[in-house]
Amino acid sequence: MDRKAQAQWNGGLKDGNGTLKLGSGAYDGRYSFTSRFENGTGTNPEELIGAAHAGCFSMALAAALEKAGHRATKVATSATVHLTKSDAGFSISGIDLVTRGVVPGLSDAEFQRFAADAKTGCIVSRALAAVPMTIDAKLETA
Repeated sequence: MDRKAQAQWNGGLKDGNGTLKLGSGAYDGRYSFTSRFENGTGTNPEELIGAAHAGCFSMALAAALEKAGHRATKVATSATVHLTKSDAGFSISGIDLVTRGVVPGLSDAEFQRFAADAKTGCIVSRALAAVPMTIDAKLETA
């Protein structure tokens, strides 16, 4: 399977603008210097990385739970991607995952173990292995 996306940038760094488009057509939107490095409208690559990571992690966690005989009612994850500036320039310095799950019959300790495994095992986590990651996982009741 190959997944595709496109980006186009027009103009200079600070006064230019661009578009990002997913090959599936599910997203087609704008980005700019201000949406990436300030608080302007539009999206940015780091936000899209966060969405991809949260989605991948949630699916990986649900799959691992189901494989072990614990079908999740819900797994909800948010990802905060930290973009920081140093003398070397901008970099993604960390990703914080926060996940909440509803899994009947599972203890919180078991949920913590499954979440830790998914943090290192999901496809996107493995692709971003050079980036420090944290996980805040909590089991909730329905």
